[in-house]
Amino acid sequence: MLEAILFDLDGTLADTDSIHFAVWQDILVRFELDIDRAFYQQRISGRTNSKIIKDIIPQLSLEEAWKLATEKEETFRRVANSLRPTPGLDRLICLIENTSIKKAVVTNAPEDNATYMLKILRLQGTFPTVIMAKDAPPGKPDPAPYELALSRLRVASQNAIAFEDSAAGIRSAVGAGIYTIGVTSSHSSEYLIDAGASMTIKDFNNEQLWQLLDSECQAVS
Repeated sequence: MLEAILFDLDGTLADTDSIHFAVWQDILVRFELDIDRAFYQQRISGRTNSKIIKDIIPQLSLEEAWKLATEKEETFRRVANSLRPTPGLDRLICLIENTSIKKAVVTNAPEDNATYMLKILRLQGTFPTVIMAKDAPPGKPDPAPYELALSRLRVASQNAIAFEDSAAGIRSAVGAGIYTIGVTSSHSSEYLIDAGASMTIKDFNNEQLWQLLDSECQAVS
């Protein structure tokens, strides 16, 4: 029985991938790293800033890494003011709010980014539970963030669905025992299935998704 729907933020509630890629591209040129999409998807997408910088620029001190991560996210927020929700999200939120289904956001985004994005998307107040990497270290791909979300919502993993757009996020949700649906805003369907997603969608208007939700909601009622 479906009791909760959990959403990643970046790339799931909105397509932010191209913005993050462009910002990282500009920053990493300083370190003589000319990254392409494949590099971004394999080494950056879905990971926390601390893990990204430690992996790609290990020569930085902790203070230098913190300053760089702060600069990166400030730049992201400056250029992300035109974000729009993923198509069909309003329809899905309406379904959730008209049932007893609980909802939460589970993200690796820094707190300032998460707050800013939810505001830009006009979703502030929509999600009473927002789990960030700082709340459940070490963050995705570890299952801790999703386990914390389930605990706060008081829902068993088999009664939840998660939406994710990255391999790290999918591994986190699947590791917590949650049926996970991949959103192909950042990666191919094949890539997300290989990461552990049970099915994939382009957006929340997907008919296969609504067939699944209709059957689950009938079970709830």
